[in-house]
Amino acid sequence: MLLIIDDDIAVQTSLVLLLRKEGFAAKAVGSPAEALAALRTETPGLILLDMNFSIETSGEEGLHLLQQIRQLLPDVPVILITGWGSIDLAVRGMKAGARDFITKPWQNEYLVQSVRTLLNLSQQKPQSPGRRKLDQLYRLGHIVGEDPKLLDVLETIGRVAPTEAPVLITGESGTGKELIAEAVHQNSKRQRMAFVKVNLGGISAALFESELFGHVRGAFTDAKSDRTGRFELANKGSIFLDEIGDLDPSSQVKLLRVLQDRTFEPLGSSRSKTADVRIICATNRNLEEMVAKGTFREDLYYRINLITVRLPALRERPGDIPLLVEHFVANLRTIYNRPGLKVDAAALKWLKNLPLPGNIRQLKNIVERVALLTPSDAVGLADFQKYMPPSQPAPGAGSFPGVGSLTLEEMEYQMITRAMALHHNRVSEVARALGITRFALYRRLEKYDIPYDSNG
Repeated sequence: MLLIIDDDIAVQTSLVLLLRKEGFAAKAVGSPAEALAALRTETPGLILLDMNFSIETSGEEGLHLLQQIRQLLPDVPVILITGWGSIDLAVRGMKAGARDFITKPWQNEYLVQSVRTLLNLSQQKPQSPGRRKLDQLYRLGHIVGEDPKLLDVLETIGRVAPTEAPVLITGESGTGKELIAEAVHQNSKRQRMAFVKVNLGGISAALFESELFGHVRGAFTDAKSDRTGRFELANKGSIFLDEIGDLDPSSQVKLLRVLQDRTFEPLGSSRSKTADVRIICATNRNLEEMVAKGTFREDLYYRINLITVRLPALRERPGDIPLLVEHFVANLRTIYNRPGLKVDAAALKWLKNLPLPGNIRQLKNIVERVALLTPSDAVGLADFQKYMPPSQPAPGAGSFPGVGSLTLEEMEYQMITRAMALHHNRVSEVARALGITRFALYRRLEKYDIPYDSNG
């Protein structure tokens, strides 16, 4: 049974009819007193709670009732119902223990999806099965590993993928967040539709709307034709918003509005379009710390993190390193037509003790480099020690500038500033030297606030 708590009889009637039509048993009450009386006689599977009642418009009565519900029934999920202008109130409710919030006027499909998702997640989590069983149950693509921490992640995404819940994937750079995002899509009901990847760290504030929502011809000086945005390309499918922690404040507001209303307008157009997409986000930043510092919107954070999945760093799952090496070597056998290529046991043992701050991405780079430079198909410990990339310390080596001493962003910044100095700020030459387009370089120059000559 689902319990609706709202003093508006029209809202009560609409929600009861909607939920019963979707196969749920539902009943409604109109006041906190009636709600508490109902909860003492029956435990609902989920509660839909309005934040404002006729005698109180500040939302305090709704918050107080939420706190009472959490004390009485701590395991029952609560969805808040509030207006767009009261998002700050919803955020306070999320802090107090609510699981999601819906704004008025709500979209029936989205509300039902939220109800189904929370009911599914409130069921007792089963013990994580072994890797073989997970592969039988779900499509897990090229995700390699058998460590219990990774299996727990895979079991979680397998369970939540069929729902429409937004998923936030966290973890250090190089841990495979994009592969997890793809697995969420491939195991969802949208698997036959588009999976659109967006690197938000590479999109400047000036281009954000055009890139994500599109534009019409004449929207700005260089808009010589209509452009389809990423949200429209992902319609009916999933959109993967990578590096969401890099979004500037103004872009955060625009994204929140789309996630909330499920509609957007292309730049220069007055016609709204529907954003029927599954939202999957990823970041290597600590969003909770950013929220505390005021650099990431709290309401956006609560909108994207209904399900949070943390990917373990490779140093937390060293037992998976031999499996990953074999996976990389198997690919190299095919790509370079070297069927006898293999890495011996001594080298594998050595690699398990190697500092790998760049995680899987760094391990892949090391294996490919050493395998390609080794004349023999039998790659041993001596080959790794001989052909190790210069920036990679051997186990036990002292610290020095290189991989692991800088973040990827810091390394990118240093590379660009050095190239700009070398080529006297001539953008076309710098872009050619770095192997990227002028457009991509301009975005990075703006991102890192590096001065440049626009005529260069």
